[in-house]
Amino acid sequence: MNVLIVEDEPHTAFLLREIIEQDADFIVVENLESIVDTVHYLGKYQKNLDLLFFDIQLADGRSFEVFKHIDVVVPVVFCTAYDDYTLQAIKNNGIDYVLKPFKEEEIHIALQKYKRIISNLQAKRRIPVYFQADQPKTYQQSFLAEYREKSIVKRVEEIAMFYLEYETVFMYTFSGEKFPLFKKLEYIESVCDPHQFFRINRQMLVNRSAVVSFAPFFNRKIVLQLKIKLADKSIVSRLKVSPFKEWLEK
Repeated sequence: MNVLIVEDEPHTAFLLREIIEQDADFIVVENLESIVDTVHYLGKYQKNLDLLFFDIQLADGRSFEVFKHIDVVVPVVFCTAYDDYTLQAIKNNGIDYVLKPFKEEEIHIALQKYKRIISNLQAKRRIPVYFQADQPKTYQQSFLAEYREKSIVKRVEEIAMFYLEYETVFMYTFSGEKFPLFKKLEYIESVCDPHQFFRINRQMLVNRSAVVSFAPFFNRKIVLQLKIKLADKSIVSRLKVSPFKEWLEK
């Protein structure tokens, strides 16, 4: 089952991930740190999630703000240092409320509680599912880049990768060119065909045609050999290794 963590304290997020993934039934697919990123992520991927772990106090506000911007239908475990938001948590899909600093056992109890809830719902009733015919989505076919006071047009098949460097996204072409785009990488990912481009980590969105080979890397990651040269290694994050291999074979 897929879990999303929303926590702006890196150490706490890492610890929470380690505890959750001790249960083989759960895998943490992403850790986010802000309301803005969470709303954007849920808008795209909520249908693939089974359980959410939310800190309440985030850098850009309280996580309850997420529910004002998007219809959240996934159960939530709230982990917080404050004990005065229990009622609000219950009103916002909360199935458990864990106080920081939390104990490992408390997280496992929350996971087991989620399993019982899902098991009981599945045992008591069957929910009919109605499918609508999917409308074909149109993906962006070209990108504009500024170069020497000109707007350069590059077709997607010319683009090897998009790379976030020092808060600016650069577009790398197969011919060795590099252009700044001044767009968010999340936006670029949303308008690119997912059969052609894969987000291998937080900084890189790679064209399938740019991948030559890959090799094992530290901590169960893999490093790619691409058709273009970069100063940094192109590393597929640990949790994306399996989806990346499946994507390559499609």
